[in-house]
Amino acid sequence: MFILLPPSEGKAAAGSGAPVDHDSLFLPQLRRSRERVLKALVKLCSAKSKAGQAKALTTLGLSEGQRDELARNADLPAAQTLPARHVYTGVLYDHLDLASLPSEIDTGKILVSSGLWGVVRLDDEIPPYRCSIGVNLPPVGGLTAYWKKALSPALDREVRDELVLDLRSGAYAATWTPREQVAVRVLQERDGKRMVVSHFNKATKGRVVRDLLLSGARPQTTEELLGTLRDLKYLVEPTPKGFDIVVQEL
Repeated sequence: MFILLPPSEGKAAAGSGAPVDHDSLFLPQLRRSRERVLKALVKLCSAKSKAGQAKALTTLGLSEGQRDELARNADLPAAQTLPARHVYTGVLYDHLDLASLPSEIDTGKILVSSGLWGVVRLDDEIPPYRCSIGVNLPPVGGLTAYWKKALSPALDREVRDELVLDLRSGAYAATWTPREQVAVRVLQERDGKRMVVSHFNKATKGRVVRDLLLSGARPQTTEELLGTLRDLKYLVEPTPKGFDIVVQEL
C-alpha cells in the first residue's frame, strides 16, 4: 500500500547536504518537469526591483514578513539539502513523528506531494523551499494542471493497481488520481454535530499513518484497510470514495 501525504507550508530552516541531484530523486524521469518549475521559481524570486519582488510575493501568496522566502527560493539550485522527512514540518508531521519510529520500519511507499518537485519520497534529498501547488507560476502556469500532466503517466506506471491511502488536500489531490484510491476525510464530532476542522484533520492523519506503520499491517484492499483502522480503535465510516474518520479529541 502506498500512502500519499500533503507537504507542509512550514519547512526546516536549512539543509546540510550537497545541492539537489535530480537524478537521485524519486521518479527521475520527472527531471525536466522539475527543472522547468525550479528555473521559473528562481527567476521569479531573483527580481531586484521593488515591483519584481512585490510580484513574487503576490504570486507565491507571501506577506511582507515572509520576504526572506524569496532569497531562499532564489538560491535553490545551490542550496544545501536534507531528507524530505526532515524538510516538512507542521501539525501532520509532528504527529507522524518520523524520527521516533523504529529504524526497521519501511517508509519507502510514503510519498509527499510538492508544488516544486511534483512528488518525493521521504528519503529524497531536497532543499527547503516555498512554492505551493496553488501557485500560477510564470511562464509555467498553474502548477496543479502542470503536475497533473507530468505525474499521471509516471505514477500510473509506478503504483499500478496497488492500494493508495490518499491523505492529500484538495489541490494536491487533483494532480493525480490513483486507480485504487482510498480518500480520507477527518471529522470532529462535538455536541452531536460533525465538522471538518483543520488542526484535527492534520493531527489525525499524522497519527493514522504512524499507527499503521507501527502496526505492521499490510492491507491490500479497502476492506482490509478499514478493518485495520478499526482494530487500531479508530471510528471509521465508509464513504463513496473512501471513508471518514470521526474524532472527538486529539
